[in-house]
Amino acid sequence: MSKSFELASLIFFPIAVSLSSTAQVSSKTPAVSPTATAEHAASLAENGNCSEAVPLLVKSVAHITDKELQKRSGLAGVRCATLLQQTGPLLDFVRILNQQFPHDPEVLYISVHAYSDLSNHAAQELAQTAPNSIPSLEMDADANELQGKWDQAEKDYRKILEQNPRYPGIHFRLARLLLSKPNPPADFQDQAKKELLQELEIDPANAGAEYVLGELARQASDFPEAIQRFTKATKFDPSFADAYLGLGMSLLAEKNYAEAVAPLEMAVKFQPGNPAAHYGLATAYARTGRKEDAQREFALQQQAADRTGNQGAPNPQ
Repeated sequence: MSKSFELASLIFFPIAVSLSSTAQVSSKTPAVSPTATAEHAASLAENGNCSEAVPLLVKSVAHITDKELQKRSGLAGVRCATLLQQTGPLLDFVRILNQQFPHDPEVLYISVHAYSDLSNHAAQELAQTAPNSIPSLEMDADANELQGKWDQAEKDYRKILEQNPRYPGIHFRLARLLLSKPNPPADFQDQAKKELLQELEIDPANAGAEYVLGELARQASDFPEAIQRFTKATKFDPSFADAYLGLGMSLLAEKNYAEAVAPLEMAVKFQPGNPAAHYGLATAYARTGRKEDAQREFALQQQAADRTGNQGAPNPQ
């Protein structure tokens, strides 16, 4: 081996070792903790640097153990994601906040605004991209109903049926609209019944349509039909409290007191704060000889009435 080679080895070997050691040290550099990342990201957000803050908050917020910092980071994330109109991160921040801080007033407040902003953004996009689509017409109809613009809402629903005569739910909404108008036509109940029957042709298991038909029959003192309609409604939707109440009151009107007990018990189960349900059940108990149960239900009816200001004692006729 030449002396020049030996000299080169002596010079470069320490350098190679040094470089190798530096590389090993670099590879073992500890990662930045989620807490430190969140602190930095929250500060960025609070200083208005949302575009830099959001990606850091997305990575760190779910892994923070400091609850105060986690809440601060989540709230900052919601505000920034809303400002930047970043739907994915916004939903993630709201979900984490509600999981980690259930019933927290501040979290609930910002969640309301977040979902409202998402709703408004989606509505605007729908109106801009597909203004004549059925979902867009539905949205317009809903808004018109809420504002009491009954005629315009009806036009929207009719346009939907022009596009798809068997689109589910529209005949039911037309019936609801007819029954809600402050100055309906003289035959509004007949028109509503026609719409509901058309709805059932499209959707035979529509519990809402059966229920409204039952109410119309009960108001007309056609209790056999009311019983039939309410019974179907409870079968299609076993948690339909108002349908159980309507069924029980119709059975009371037909003097089928024993049969009225079961649906009225269900009505009380699902709506324990409804005075009418307690009144109906108390009446059924009284007429079937269950005096103590009747007294208890009458007392509960009075307590519920005191809370709501409604006596809830409809006449079973």
